Amino acid sequence: MAARAPQVKMPKQPAEERIHNFEEVARGYTEQLAIEEALRCLTCPNPQCLKGCPVDIDIPAFIALIKEKRFDEAIKKIKEKNALPAICGRVCPQESQCQKFCVLGIRGDPVAIGRLERFVADWELEKGVEAPPSPAPKGGRVAVVGAGPAGLTAAAELARLGHRVEIFEALHTAGGVLMYGIPQFRLPKEIVQAEVDYVGKLGVAMHLDSMVGRIHTISDLFDLGFDAAFIGSGAGLPQFLHLPGENLNGIYSANEFLIRTNLMKAYRFPEYDTPINVGNVVAVIGGGNVAMDSARSALRLGASEVYIVYRRGMEELPARVEEVENAEEEGVRFMFLTNPIRFIGDEHNRVTQIECIRMELGEPDESGRRRPIPVEGSEFKMDVDTVVVAIGQSPNPIIQRTTPGLETTRWNTIVVDEETGRTSIEGVYAGGDIVSGAATVISAMGAGKRAAVAIHEHIMGKKR
Repeated sequence: MAARAPQVKMPKQPAEERIHNFEEVARGYTEQLAIEEALRCLTCPNPQCLKGCPVDIDIPAFIALIKEKRFDEAIKKIKEKNALPAICGRVCPQESQCQKFCVLGIRGDPVAIGRLERFVADWELEKGVEAPPSPAPKGGRVAVVGAGPAGLTAAAELARLGHRVEIFEALHTAGGVLMYGIPQFRLPKEIVQAEVDYVGKLGVAMHLDSMVGRIHTISDLFDLGFDAAFIGSGAGLPQFLHLPGENLNGIYSANEFLIRTNLMKAYRFPEYDTPINVGNVVAVIGGGNVAMDSARSALRLGASEVYIVYRRGMEELPARVEEVENAEEEGVRFMFLTNPIRFIGDEHNRVTQIECIRMELGEPDESGRRRPIPVEGSEFKMDVDTVVVAIGQSPNPIIQRTTPGLETTRWNTIVVDEETGRTSIEGVYAGGDIVSGAATVISAMGAGKRAAVAIHEHIMGKKR
């Protein structure tokens, strides 16, 4: 097979401009660019891309419709399987999922499936989103805990299957990590809100400021007349380094830093009264997408120097290549093979320095990446004004501790049947980060879809 034309590049803001604003970096395909990219698709008789999609979108079909400029049919084809396409087209790691299996990638660039999904989703948003006809009622009533990607997907699927669905969300805004965890310049909040509104148009009711485990327990939901419950409350509990000085002022968890920036709109201070004074020098500890989001946000909040401090090398970075490239373009500096060992503060109890040690890579650990080993005698100090710890998140245990009989792990994740999301309690299902630990948006959506099918079968079985 001869190599095809390279992937059509997506326009984006120049780096020197975008570091001074929170507007979306990637501008999206125009109609012409989208068709040009769609025409690269080979329309394989045995399409391999399908096996890389956690929500089972008919990828060749929607791309074929784009080729013919039938954009309204293309978005309908996607929404047969995915209720949140504008989100997925922006933040899903397509390069390690659907695009990984595209045969064009063997000798060149795979088809930009995610960018095409984003194009038709944005086309629909601009034109106006219409909800599909309501299905015949099936009589079931389902409580969904959490309005993040898993909960929204489960709710949308169950509504389309004819059940009454109510979401209970702890925060004052629906969207979960999509709202509080991913910056405006990567995923605009108006896009998330539009997708949330679409789920509402399917007939899903939303209860905000409703923390299950405090206001209601899972048992209470059944007492209120629900036939089943889905727990999709995510992984919002930050992990820390447990190093000396970590309680100094000026040291944030990435969770707090991004919530203050995104959900509380610190970047629009003083219009929104949530200031973050990052100072001149910011160090972000970690190497994942959350670390990149934190570092790039710090630049936009006014820092003159931002460092990613990561204990392994460039090849081991878990962040998406696209996000690393964007960070580099914007001026984020990378300190590889470096690990903090303590934080040092001033008389005002504010962080002023990090003491670090150089690392070298040994044999692979259980993750498959080479294990970082400290280099004796290589300690050094770096001056900082702000530190963001971005080393991961775990599930908040509130629901687990208020639900007797719910089987969990020592990491506070809920134990489920992988195929159905069924927990140890009859009628209770779970999926997303509350089960897997912090993972991708699309994997959470896939879990929500699988659980919705199982919940439907459970309810219909009871009603027969």
